Amino acid sequence: MPLHLLKYAVGVADLDHFRRLRAARAAGPVVTVRTRRKPRRAAEVVAGGSLYWIIKGFIEARQRVLAIDDATDDDGQPLCLLRLDAALVPTVAWPHRPMQGWRYLAEESAPADLSTADGDDDLPPALARELRTLGLL
Repeated sequence: MPLHLLKYAVGVADLDHFRRLRAARAAGPVVTVRTRRKPRRAAEVVAGGSLYWIIKGFIEARQRVLAIDDATDDDGQPLCLLRLDAALVPTVAWPHRPMQGWRYLAEESAPADLSTADGDDDLPPALARELRTLGLL
């Protein structure tokens, strides 16, 4: 079973804003995300996992992780490069509390992709998110 990562999309207003930011940074079919620390369980994530993005307290989208590489910045400090599939897959909005560092998400705990979710298709996204926050969905 694949292992997934969670990451906050800091400074992002909503999913549409995040899509615009990702499109501006995409160089072909791969998007690179720079971070200071490498996930300890990187090999498990690369074996079929995704990076789930938390936007304003909700897991809202994911991108498949293609590779996790070590690198150094211009000052010689180590950093980590996450190579992600440029395709951004919207998920069912799932509330998530603040966190620090890498958090892993097991396959059975990951929110469903929006295209495969059943029961929420007829609800507006904002209403579905509010109902989920209240624990009614």
